[in-house]
Amino acid sequence: MTHPQEPTAAEAQAAIAEEFGFFGDWTERYQYLIDLGRQLPPFAEANKTEEHRVHGCQSMVWLVPSGDAARLHFEATSDSAIVSGLIALVLRVYSDRSAREIVDTEPAFVQEIGLAKHLSPTRSNGLAAMLARIKAYAAEVIAG
Repeated sequence: MTHPQEPTAAEAQAAIAEEFGFFGDWTERYQYLIDLGRQLPPFAEANKTEEHRVHGCQSMVWLVPSGDAARLHFEATSDSAIVSGLIALVLRVYSDRSAREIVDTEPAFVQEIGLAKHLSPTRSNGLAAMLARIKAYAAEVIAG
C-alpha cells in the first residue's frame, strides 16, 4: 500500500500524540513545545497587523492564511515561546490541507497529549481562538 507523500491531518495528530508519549513529564513536554516553536518558519514583520491578529489570546498571535479551497496554507507566530510551540502543532495538523479537511478535522491531539489539562485557561482560550479562526477561514473559502 503506498502512502501519499504528506500525512493526513489524522496521521499528523497521531504522530504528535506519539511524540509527546516519549516524554515522561510535563517539564519535558513544555521544553519540546518551546523547541517546536523555535522551528517555526520566519514570519514577516509586515504581517504583524491588526487584521491578522488572533483575538482571545493572552499573548500576541498573528495568523496569515493563503491558498484556496484545494489547499489552504497558514503562517503564524506568537510573542510567547509556549504559544509558538502550540502554533507549530496546529499548523502541522491544519496547514496545507483542503478547506474541507480543515473543517472536518477536530483537534483531538489537544486532549490526547493532555494539553487541555496542562495549559493555563488563558492559553487554552488562545488555542481555541486560533483553531476557531483557522476553521472559520476554511468555512468561508468553502462558502465562496
